[in-house]
Amino acid sequence: MNFQRTEEQQMIIENLRKYLDSEIEPAFREHGEGFIPREKMQKWTQGLTQFGMIKAPHSEEWGGFGMDWLTHLMVFEEVAYTSLDIAIPGFINAVNAELLGQLAPDAIKEKYLADIINCNKFIAMGISEPDVGSDVSAVKTRAVLDGDHWVINGEKTWISNGEYSDIFICTCRTGENEISHILIDREEHGYETVGIPKMALNGQSTAQVFMSDVRVPVENVVGGRGTGLKNTLKIFEFARCHMAMWGVGVARRAMDEAIKYAQERKQHGKLIGGHQMIADKLATMATQIDAARLLAYRAMDMVMRGERADKQCAMAKWYGTEIAVTATRDALEIHGGNGVTKEFIVERLAREAIIAPIPDGTTEIQKLLISRALTGLNAFS
Repeated sequence: MNFQRTEEQQMIIENLRKYLDSEIEPAFREHGEGFIPREKMQKWTQGLTQFGMIKAPHSEEWGGFGMDWLTHLMVFEEVAYTSLDIAIPGFINAVNAELLGQLAPDAIKEKYLADIINCNKFIAMGISEPDVGSDVSAVKTRAVLDGDHWVINGEKTWISNGEYSDIFICTCRTGENEISHILIDREEHGYETVGIPKMALNGQSTAQVFMSDVRVPVENVVGGRGTGLKNTLKIFEFARCHMAMWGVGVARRAMDEAIKYAQERKQHGKLIGGHQMIADKLATMATQIDAARLLAYRAMDMVMRGERADKQCAMAKWYGTEIAVTATRDALEIHGGNGVTKEFIVERLAREAIIAPIPDGTTEIQKLLISRALTGLNAFS
């Protein structure tokens, strides 16, 4: 495994960094943490596609760059460094485009893939429900056959891209012991969304999705009837690598802010960066960030090569998101009282980091997955 950037990757990241610093960061700061309207989010995300956001790993046939998922992780880290609110919608589009590209019928691909990859449309995926979190097999949303249509009833929650979404991949119970993915087009078939206020990341959309007698053609099953559980677990591998990079991007920004502050702030007659306890915190941050990035790269490299990577993806997600919590807390402490004020962004980063260990399987779930891979013993049942 050689994770040194290619010349092409280096050029993309350098140009992306300039664009983020000159265009996205000022616009995001001016907007603030309130909800970003769909039109503005789409404009910003489409601007980022020129640097590989969404497009990097996908086929040129559908408007992608035909590169790889490691490149997309690099791009995602840079965007997350600037704004997670802006990074998340593109990440959701990218991962769900992979699901459709691998598993959807040709007619679905022709109808939707190019628009998703070019961010002409937003897509969301629904697994979690009010009473169902990590146990995908326990979903209660039902799809019942009625002639040549599915009739879907249920509620999903914690859905990223929910309010933005034109397309919704719904994880449904299609039989007694059968889970399937069914694609719902908001305009053609209809569903309702309501935003969920949170402690952070309110710029992007996290929503509840409601379906009441939604009629969808039988052809809209993605991946084949009854394959929903297996395919959900597979798509989690892509998602968990990106969640790890969520942590890396936020932690790296916190570290850079802490370094800058430590080079300017004086206490006890010298710059605080020269104090041993501050130096220890900065060294720990830097080491943990590099380790988290390498774990994510290794996991994604295995996924791309078609190797079983559930353990490695779980390790990356657990470690990457948890080190973000400790890095942002330490960065806030380095700022002292200033760290809890709105004047310095480390307080925002700390709130964003606290969320990270929860989506796509909590830290505790990741540890159970790792243990199962090590021992062969299942702690879930």
